[in-house]
Amino acid sequence: MLNLVLFGPPGAGKGTQANLLIEKYNLVHLSTGDILRGEITAGTVLGLEAKSLMDRGDLVPDEVVIGMISSKLENNTSANGFIFDGFPRTTAQADALDNMLAEKGTTIAGMLSLKVEDEELIRRLLSRGKESGRADDQDESIIANRINEYNTKTAPLKEYYSAQNKLSEIEGIGSVDEIASKLNEVIDTL
Repeated sequence: MLNLVLFGPPGAGKGTQANLLIEKYNLVHLSTGDILRGEITAGTVLGLEAKSLMDRGDLVPDEVVIGMISSKLENNTSANGFIFDGFPRTTAQADALDNMLAEKGTTIAGMLSLKVEDEELIRRLLSRGKESGRADDQDESIIANRINEYNTKTAPLKEYYSAQNKLSEIEGIGSVDEIASKLNEVIDTL
């Protein structure tokens, strides 16, 4: 089973690249952002709690995210593998994910980390906010908080996968096809 963690700061292009990888490798996309937005649209209690946190640029608590991911894994047992996008965000989540996958007889094959400078991320997210209407992509202070959250709380997760020899860093600047090609080269060696 090909299980990949697609990693990078908000606006790095994870969603775009995940769609290409899903098609090429026949994987299931597990985007915590999409799952949470679905809960928000449905107006669930979880969705309302998540919306309040997301509107401030804060992270949703681990136990909520881990529960959602576990459910998605159980509902897709015949998948060729999964692309984890936006999860794990902390070492505790990575440990929980490793434990869940081990119980299912599989593991993470690799972490693909997209690297993009903060200034470019802000530009991309503000542009996306104009097109999508997403509130969390329209306010530069919220965007800056999200990037800060990533840099302080999430980026250290690279060390976790590096210690397992599963980290591959890919430059997230260039055309969509150029970045996809770099990702495919790494995946094909896993």
